[in-house]
Parts: sequence; structure tokens; C-alpha cells
Amino acid sequence: MKKAEIGNVIEFKEGLKGIVEKVNENSVIVDLTYMKNYRELELEEKTVVNHKNYKIVEM
Repeated sequence: MKKAEIGNVIEFKEGLKGIVEKVNENSVIVDLTYMKNYRELELEEKTVVNHKNYKIVEM
């Protein structure tokens, strides 16, 4: 599996998408404000996603 890089858009957890801001050894930090419905979902601005739990949708 290819690890995401900074600036990639990833998809995880049933359709949530975000932009990778930092790549760690086992995970990435993702900015969720990329999604148009971000405010409606009442999510935190950023989250951590394990490399095993996402797919890259835009490089």
C-alpha cells in the first residue's frame, strides 16, 4: 500500500475526505475542512488516520 504524502486528498471512514497535513510513521494528520459539508457534520478540524484505514483519492 502506498502511503499518502502532504497535500494528498484521502478518503476514510465511510466517505469522509480530507487533505493530508502531516505524515507520521503509522498515521497521517488530516484537515477535514476540505469537505463542503464539514460544518454540517460537526467534526473537529483535524483528525489522525492510520495508514491502513484510508485510500488516496487525489494526488
